[in-house]
Amino acid sequence: MKFLKLASAALVLAAPFAMAQTSTWKSDSAHSEVDFTIKHLGISNVHGRFGKVDATLVRDDKDITKSTLNATIDISGLATGETARDNHLKTDSFFDVAKYPTATFASTSVAKAGSGFKVSGNLTLHGVTKPVVLDVDEPSAEVTGMDKKLHKGFSASTTIHRLDFGVGSSFPGAVVGEDVKITIDLDLAKQ
Repeated sequence: MKFLKLASAALVLAAPFAMAQTSTWKSDSAHSEVDFTIKHLGISNVHGRFGKVDATLVRDDKDITKSTLNATIDISGLATGETARDNHLKTDSFFDVAKYPTATFASTSVAKAGSGFKVSGNLTLHGVTKPVVLDVDEPSAEVTGMDKKLHKGFSASTTIHRLDFGVGSSFPGAVVGEDVKITIDLDLAKQ
């Protein structure tokens, strides 16, 4: 009986330490962004930026591969530097931001890849969910920000096929490239 009490007490005391193995990091919207690059007429690259990104990383401090990342991207804030093009991209001919103002990413696995990581997950864009893999560069060192919180930087990229998500379906690849490179830069602050 005494052993049972000691074992129970040890489990109760160990529980907070088991919970302390994860930390939550949230994106600093002033220093985080999601950009895209697509071919125009097969001859030039057009660059753009989506609106703010709200990302949360739940990092397993003992095993990074058990971490999770979730993000919401403001598609309605899309900007390419050309107002007429931006307005056209926001219509139902492309992103239909009135109906689909955001995109989301939810990780399903994290794997080490050299000095960085491969983060697999589901991207929901334009009402369509497809699996994607983010190639994540080696994270930055942790630094203390002006908010007195620890910050860490992450850069990632992937390429998606816009037609898989029903974006700009009536525009042929010769006019608007079908592959879209997406780059993500996140400044995450420990909560």
